[in-house]
Amino acid sequence: MTTRTTAPDLSGKDPDWWRQAVVYQVYPRSFADADGDGLGDIRGVTQRLVHLAALGADALWLSPFYPSELADGGYDVADYRDVDPRLGTLGDFDAMVAEAHRLGLKVIVDLVPNHTSRQHVWFQEALAAGPGSAARERYVFRDGRGAHGEQPPTDWQSVFGGSAWRRVPDGQWYLHLFAPEQPDLNWAHEEVREDFRTTLRFWSDHGVDGFRVDVAHALAKDLSEPLRDLGDPELSGDHALDRMAPGTHPFFDRDEVHEIYRDWRTILDSYTPPRMAVAEAWVPGARRALYARADELGQAFNFEYLQTPWDADALHQVITDSLTTARAAHASATWVLSNHDVVRHASRLVLPPGTDENAWLLSGGHAPEADLPRGLRRARAATLLMLALPGSSYVYQGEELGLPEVADLPFEVLQDPIWEQTGRVRKGRDGCRVPLPWTRSGPSYGFGAGGSWLPQPEWFEGYAVEAQDGVEGSTLELYRTALRLRRKLLQGEDLTWTGSAPAGVLDFARHEGWRCVTNLSETAVPLPPGEVLLTSSPLENGLLGADTTVWLS
Repeated sequence: MTTRTTAPDLSGKDPDWWRQAVVYQVYPRSFADADGDGLGDIRGVTQRLVHLAALGADALWLSPFYPSELADGGYDVADYRDVDPRLGTLGDFDAMVAEAHRLGLKVIVDLVPNHTSRQHVWFQEALAAGPGSAARERYVFRDGRGAHGEQPPTDWQSVFGGSAWRRVPDGQWYLHLFAPEQPDLNWAHEEVREDFRTTLRFWSDHGVDGFRVDVAHALAKDLSEPLRDLGDPELSGDHALDRMAPGTHPFFDRDEVHEIYRDWRTILDSYTPPRMAVAEAWVPGARRALYARADELGQAFNFEYLQTPWDADALHQVITDSLTTARAAHASATWVLSNHDVVRHASRLVLPPGTDENAWLLSGGHAPEADLPRGLRRARAATLLMLALPGSSYVYQGEELGLPEVADLPFEVLQDPIWEQTGRVRKGRDGCRVPLPWTRSGPSYGFGAGGSWLPQPEWFEGYAVEAQDGVEGSTLELYRTALRLRRKLLQGEDLTWTGSAPAGVLDFARHEGWRCVTNLSETAVPLPPGEVLLTSSPLENGLLGADTTVWLS
């Protein structure tokens, strides 16, 4: 792992700006609505970029904004080189990038290469062309099994539930590892590869600084005939990769996928500064490091950290392992507590161990009841812990407000395809995607001039930006202070565990001369020596209280 001797230049032309950046994820449909139609848009993002700059973020990660029927929140892309007209125009996008750069913010965009929308021109051509056509070779079409081809080609299951195959009127079946509206591309096809090379250049030429690669581990598939069954439906999930020999799964984390990213890196490196990339790869740590190699994407999300319970020993282990994994790839580590796919951590961190999160959502967040004041206290402590770790921190919109999950959304308003595709068994991810509250009042708490595409609860009023702006001790001000201080403190990419922490306490020093201590125990503990720089909650008679983090110099 590279060790710096000076603080990284996060606002200039440093090609390694991303190694310790704070990246703010914007889910555009839920961030800000400039035209009042209830759906967030690009101009809304532009108008609110000052919020990110004031927060102290280094970069904006924009979730999908492409033309889409929204079968999966925009991750079903109909055109990879345009903007959904409901969200704006390409000109609006260019204006957003220009404003972001004026404010010193980098721009990262989501790239969704595993599948297209069923509305994509290629898929419509494939449906019209029929079996055996060249148009169908861009996707994964196969004849079914059974006397009349009435059974799916394999037993592969969709991540969203049910078979991963959908039959078309002429009798063939196509592969969709996610929703039926998201047919998988055939990455063995040169035309598919060339089209994405064009897409990388297109957005790079429009000024973006990097790419977040969706489902990066799924592109390469074993399509040799006959296609092989897995034998166990649970093996269709990427969580089962540790039950199979590395690189042998028919459609997840195959060795061939790395050829694709080595090819991409030549394009990304042709720009000055080089464009960065980060892989969303739900694979075991040692395998994830491969995606983060310098000649591939350079960085990969660390989901083990997100999934770790609020426990000192467990966090110590996952932090140590994550840093080891990053060093193996000569990459920087990544840290994330929430995103658009998971229960917000202000709620998740106080659910009892072993809680079935889907059952909790189905109960409207009442079985069990989440202790939200304690959840916020833990969320603030977890944030300071995360921001003190070497590497990049990815912050999801609204977490700087301390937003908990909106767990009680009525079933009739749900938009996530998981709800319908699982036969209304899994509630899905809408609870973390509810549009943000900017003001204390108004039809959508400042999100827009009208309503919002998902209903906002009345209690959003107290979490609004307006309610926290300039208020000492608010979660928003904690984030602003932490990010400002973090940027001043950063230099190297190493930490040292002190080895003297009491049970239930994490204590490490950064090599720049500052220290982070987090008390995950139930009782207050003595404060180590040093000047207090920042605490997630006030000290208790000079002691570090439960669920509290302190930074010391």
